[in-house]
Amino acid sequence: MRRAVLAKSLLGAILAGSACAAGAQAVSSLKNHNASAPVDFAADRIELQDRADRAVLTGNVEVKQGSMTLRASRVTVAYSSAGQTEVTRLDATGGVTLTSATETARAQFGIYDLRSRLVTLIGGVVLSRGGKGETRGNRLVLNMNTGFATLDGGSVGGSGGGRVTGRFTPPPRAAAPGNN
Repeated sequence: MRRAVLAKSLLGAILAGSACAAGAQAVSSLKNHNASAPVDFAADRIELQDRADRAVLTGNVEVKQGSMTLRASRVTVAYSSAGQTEVTRLDATGGVTLTSATETARAQFGIYDLRSRLVTLIGGVVLSRGGKGETRGNRLVLNMNTGFATLDGGSVGGSGGGRVTGRFTPPPRAAAPGNN
């Protein structure tokens, strides 16, 4: 009984401190992200490929929507031009960094599907929460509808073998009376 309580307490601390564990989920600060907010961007260069309904942003790309910022070397913006132009998806490559008010995630590749409100980061993912912990894996899926994040340890290409790793720092405890 005592071991079960200890195990549950430890699992709770890991999830709270490091955001995700293999097969587990934790709530993200992007749960209430406004996916209908305007999307602002800045880049060194933009190439419009109007027939393909996309734009390619390159060089120090920064894309902001509400409190979320995406930075990368290159971002391809897919849009629908039926009627009013609607951005549907962002594909980012090269030093991808996604930040919110309390979290920072880094990866090789990133996909933001604005319709489904899913952000997927792939390749060497490092997720940190304001100095309270860090978790590493290979694929992070962030559901902005629910606020849940799932981090997998598999390798790129799905050949498995990877693990989710992390570190958290427990909060300091007050010393018990008589234990100086």
